[in-house]
Amino acid sequence: MFRGRVRPTNSTRTFGGEVAGQALIAAGRTAPADVRVHSLHAYFLRPGNPGAPILYQVDPIRDGRSFTTRRTVAVQHGQAIFVLSASFQRPEPGYSHQVPRLDAPAPEDLPPEESTFDAGDTATGEWYADLRARIPVEVRFSEEPPRIAVARGETAPPRQRAWLRSTERLPDDPLLHVCAATYASDLFLLGSALPPHGLAIGSTGLQSASLDHAVWFHAPFRADDWLHYDTEGIWAGNARALCRGYLFDRAGTLVATVMQEGLIRQRAPGDGHRS
Repeated sequence: MFRGRVRPTNSTRTFGGEVAGQALIAAGRTAPADVRVHSLHAYFLRPGNPGAPILYQVDPIRDGRSFTTRRTVAVQHGQAIFVLSASFQRPEPGYSHQVPRLDAPAPEDLPPEESTFDAGDTATGEWYADLRARIPVEVRFSEEPPRIAVARGETAPPRQRAWLRSTERLPDDPLLHVCAATYASDLFLLGSALPPHGLAIGSTGLQSASLDHAVWFHAPFRADDWLHYDTEGIWAGNARALCRGYLFDRAGTLVATVMQEGLIRQRAPGDGHRS
């Protein structure tokens, strides 16, 4: 059993990446020291309350010779709000190739995030200022964020690309870097499915939420060095969207692949909350 630290926020819901990252580190703390996370699969069940602690119950499903499996349930006010299954593997040699390629300017060649939203409207700038106050991740966008096009009344392709890194230097523990990347992997991902519809997270009449989330880790990395996050909304329908993300390090190595299905429900004024 682990107790999560709650990051102070003005939001009414706990950031999903925070719950996922803490659930994963709880699982990792019970695994053998010589294994590394290679995948996680998770479901968001209920919104978390940022004003209350979260308890993480870890079930040690299996300890094999090569693979270790853990299941974590996040509990708040006596109810499960999130469930995660994680698989760990002892490092071993194997065949190696990758198809996705990094195609983006270096982070040093891009403007700082503050100036990125100078071209947007006041509401867009305020949205991002609030996000930055809540999320300890530095961001540099590889191109104009689609949210700015949506604010102009335009549509845009279902893609968003940005360099990300922790705002703080992290210890050398590889588990912490994997959990930090898990935290950041929930950023911007569902929003990449909305620009073709002229929408953004927070648009009037839009109910949005992460439903399930999966990450596969391919190579070691540091989350306090720049990682390029290439996200794309590859399908939408039936009030849901499926989104894909690739995380590359500076050298262009694909270090993680992310998939998420989320709720994107159109609500009429006066509709009650459904889940």
